[in-house]
Amino acid sequence: MYKLLILIFIFLGTPLYAATSAPVTSVAITTSEPIASYGISVFGKLKYPPDFKHFDYVNPEAKKGGEVKISSTNAFDSLNPFIVKGNKAPAIGIVFESLMVASLDEPQSMYGLIAKSVKLAPDRSYAEFTLRPEAHFTDGEKITADDVVFSFDTLKKEGDPTYRISLTDIASAVKIDDTTVRFNFSDLTKRELPLIAASMPIFSKKYFSTHAFNETTLEQPLGSGPYKVKSVEQGHSIIYERVKDYWGKNLPVNIGQYNFDTIRFDIYRDDTVALEAFKAGAYDFREENVSRVWATGYDCPALRDGRIKKELIPNAVPQGMQGFVFNLRRSKFSDPRVREAIGKSLDFEWMNKTLFFNAYKRDTSFFENTPYAATGLPTGEEKALLSPFKNELPEDIFTHEFKLPVTDGSGNNREQLIEADKLLTDAGWIIKDGKRVNSKTNEPLTIEFLLQSAVYERVVSPMRKALNRLGIDATIRIVDDSQYIKRVETFDYDTIMDVYDKWVFYPGNEQLTYWHSSQADQNGSNNHAGTKSPVLDFLIGKITSAKNEDELQPAARALDRVLLRENYFIPNWYLGAWRLAYWDKFEKPKVTPRYSNGFPQTWWIK
Repeated sequence: MYKLLILIFIFLGTPLYAATSAPVTSVAITTSEPIASYGISVFGKLKYPPDFKHFDYVNPEAKKGGEVKISSTNAFDSLNPFIVKGNKAPAIGIVFESLMVASLDEPQSMYGLIAKSVKLAPDRSYAEFTLRPEAHFTDGEKITADDVVFSFDTLKKEGDPTYRISLTDIASAVKIDDTTVRFNFSDLTKRELPLIAASMPIFSKKYFSTHAFNETTLEQPLGSGPYKVKSVEQGHSIIYERVKDYWGKNLPVNIGQYNFDTIRFDIYRDDTVALEAFKAGAYDFREENVSRVWATGYDCPALRDGRIKKELIPNAVPQGMQGFVFNLRRSKFSDPRVREAIGKSLDFEWMNKTLFFNAYKRDTSFFENTPYAATGLPTGEEKALLSPFKNELPEDIFTHEFKLPVTDGSGNNREQLIEADKLLTDAGWIIKDGKRVNSKTNEPLTIEFLLQSAVYERVVSPMRKALNRLGIDATIRIVDDSQYIKRVETFDYDTIMDVYDKWVFYPGNEQLTYWHSSQADQNGSNNHAGTKSPVLDFLIGKITSAKNEDELQPAARALDRVLLRENYFIPNWYLGAWRLAYWDKFEKPKVTPRYSNGFPQTWWIK
């Protein structure tokens, strides 16, 4: 769950942290008195020892200096990343620091940043952080316990719903003295609460005594991070400037990182225009998400003569689930048979061959590429968790393994559409005058795909044709960023493209925000499907209270199995690699962490 709080530190879709496949288990505290530690983890030992000098994936001799230019399609209008209002500037989170920071090569472990140490109560009822005396904001004011308490209280009361939800089970933050803060936890079963507290952004109490917290602003924010805002042109560009006297530059967690003097984001309203600008040298780095563009769009003299580099770097990132989520608040999607039928309109094999140059694999789990993905039939403890809900679950969940439909890739998915027709008819949606209507109300069955980018229009168009063959009136609506954000926040859609659990190494409290009944009617929440299910609520409780892997794995697999079988989602696909294109002006460390490409935090100018 703490990942949600570090979303403000995402650069170009790549978190400023990630993980490794090395065995990691949580720090076990068995003494009667808490012991101060330089770091914490969810399960197991920390990878790095107390006296580590720097992370393995950096070059401690990396040269400082130069400018890097990056593109964004986010037409921002605010430098306040903590509230719902406004479109936040790209990478604005780099201005702020947290008590601790995660490394890029181990899962869900954190090391001291503003806090030099943490003490966990033996019963996990509290976490007590001791602040570094040298930590200060960019105006020179020391970071104190008052700032930490103020940040917690303000985020929990007035922050973006992501913060409010994630901080729910932290009862209070209490100042012990000027450099010590204790977070008291109300739910001792939730293992991630210390990390949620540790990853919370810290801002200045004094600053917000004269500035409104809950309003958008283009005024330079006061932070304590390695960069500050240098200049802003609303909707066009933002430039971050490296803080020369950054207080944390010599900490082990920062050595070899934040090497560029300035980081500039230029805003492009259209990604096609942005690509042409890249090839012309207008900016330096792209991470490509479109297979067609990767295969055919970069050909230019600069690529052919080596001035532009292209790299495909495999990774082991948990892939989660990408796809179209149904809005169950609309009664026409209440029957899982309807959702399953609509899902059969996606012919992945044809799309992968025709549109994606066979680059992708189909998503088959909400925990793709992790040990928490449901496979086969439920057995053992997983079956025991599901059995009490036999009457609420699909009948065949215990007898038939969930499988997505597979076609021959010819583009003629007639067999799937015949199955879809039967499902719709059984659910009470019949064909009348060539249209699919409800047999009782004569209401036509329609579906609108709400998109933020025209990129997915080529994916939805063949689905639309298949749905029209089923008598379903399918439409595509592409809206700008502000309209899209507003409609998603108020759940004003039939279906949207969504991504779940990417970068989630251990399922935890984030599942509550995605699926729990308590979040279904909270505007701005991440429960985009609007699920209200006692089965999901129960399984989420088992996940968040799991004390070890033996308890976590069956609960997570059971949740995955239910989500798949209830067809809340039309699964898409994943790549399992980074597609990077950049002008040949950079150097980077020899070691690339398995779960990050390291840009821009570990790269430097030649």
